[in-house]
Amino acid sequence: MQKSEMENPLDFSGQNVFVVGGSSGIGNGIAQGFRRQGARVFVAGTRSCAADYQGESGSDLEGLEYSQLDVASLDAIDSFVPPFDQLDVLVLSQGIIFYDGQEFDPVNFRKVIDVNLISLMGLCAKFFPLLKASDNGSVVVISSTAAFHSTPENPAYNASKTGAFGLTRTLGQAWAREGVRVNGIAPGLIDTRLTKYTVENPEKLAANLQKIPLGRLGETADIANVALFLASPLSAYMVGETLTVDGGRILE
Repeated sequence: MQKSEMENPLDFSGQNVFVVGGSSGIGNGIAQGFRRQGARVFVAGTRSCAADYQGESGSDLEGLEYSQLDVASLDAIDSFVPPFDQLDVLVLSQGIIFYDGQEFDPVNFRKVIDVNLISLMGLCAKFFPLLKASDNGSVVVISSTAAFHSTPENPAYNASKTGAFGLTRTLGQAWAREGVRVNGIAPGLIDTRLTKYTVENPEKLAANLQKIPLGRLGETADIANVALFLASPLSAYMVGETLTVDGGRILE
């Protein structure tokens, strides 16, 4: 019996999931979503150990297996020894952003590109053999709705997320015949530490909410639910797609 014919196609029991950027924010919500569906979930973050995140809002590492990984360095990615020898789902949710025009500085621009884009290819290349060895290897790339419109104050973030969108399509096509599906999610305004610059500014928040048809901020669970779908048999015929999850904001 195919898993798609089973009672629960969202049952990830017996599968290993690695969420890069899974220590907080959207990535953490995704990691916990997979854990609740039975997966063994590994996460990577920037701090030395899981205890360094204790008590921090938007960070719940209970039941997750943590590793430190500096994704800004391709050498660090190459030398990283994963705590697993089987991988079924790779979720790439790492990301940084600089506000107040700091991304116009070429040094900061490069930092954002290294973390948000270059690391995607580095990690995909590193874990492709394990994903190919899985019965249903899947990659989920977290980009942003910034890939579909200009962001005048954040040129690097925009460029990196636009690149992530294109990379998802290209790897999706390149690896489909190898048995590895690559798809992505473009979140809108999600309430996380990364968006506090907007969420904690009453004027900015009100202006954004006015443009969201659903009238609310997104939650990490909204993204996690779509990630589960993309990694499951329910999306078995989807390749290279990036699903917009933004409460309708991009429709304007």
